[in-house]
Amino acid sequence: MHLNETMSKKKRKTRNRRGMQVVTLCISTTMVLILLGMVVFFVLSARNLSAHMKEHLTMTVMLKDSVSVNDAHLLCRDLYHRPYSHNIDYISKEQAQREQIKELGSDPTEFLGFNPFPATLEIQLASDYANSDSLKWIAKEIRKDDRVSDLTYMEDLMDRVNANLSRISIILLVLAVLLTFVSFSLISNTVRLSVYARRFVIHTMKLVGASWGFIRRPFLKQAMLVGLIAAILANITLGAGIYGLYMTQPGLLDIITWEVLALTAGAVFLFGIIITLFCAWLAVNKFLRMTASELYKI
Repeated sequence: MHLNETMSKKKRKTRNRRGMQVVTLCISTTMVLILLGMVVFFVLSARNLSAHMKEHLTMTVMLKDSVSVNDAHLLCRDLYHRPYSHNIDYISKEQAQREQIKELGSDPTEFLGFNPFPATLEIQLASDYANSDSLKWIAKEIRKDDRVSDLTYMEDLMDRVNANLSRISIILLVLAVLLTFVSFSLISNTVRLSVYARRFVIHTMKLVGASWGFIRRPFLKQAMLVGLIAAILANITLGAGIYGLYMTQPGLLDIITWEVLALTAGAVFLFGIIITLFCAWLAVNKFLRMTASELYKI
């Protein structure tokens, strides 16, 4: 009776220890996946931010005074169908006058006797064309039109924006690679410790003739389950953080799209399952190759 109680206590301790190992593995994997998810999220958001900023850099086309409203709309329609146009706003002479009066606080027409402000087209370029090389040939093409008197754009600002965004993208990419390597190392060590506690069970199963695939199967199933649970927890945490960010800055909806959210969640699930499975496979194989004497030495 006393022997049965002792054996029962040992089994409960073993189950509790294994349960704690699984919980520890799940928590550590969740934390790593949160970090990985944050990097994926920021990389994708940086891409959208780049496109958003480029598409809000405008090229101002000033029209000649002889151009009628109808001709201006025809030019606007022609330019809108060009591949480099993302959006075009037509500002008439009267609208430009009203905006300047509001900004300056006085009406220049009172002492000039005429409206000095030209009608303009504000062209927001497609993100792929918001660079110095494209701007030069676009400006050259638009200036050829007889209805255009002049054209201006902030080339220096565009160059600075492109340079800064490129620098940020490189930093995020390097950070993603480093974090992936660190994440793999952390998860690998945690999984190895979990398998290490059952190394003699692995050896016993090998002695009774069990195949390596049969021995690996329960470890891989557990790793997949841990990866899945960790990915779900990580996505819930990331989702709560992103929702909080959106509540404080609703304008971020232009950058944080459903595509970004779906790709981030998918990447977290993919990382969670693949990394834990691969780490478990490596850890079990390591102990499968060891002899009994080697197991006692580690």
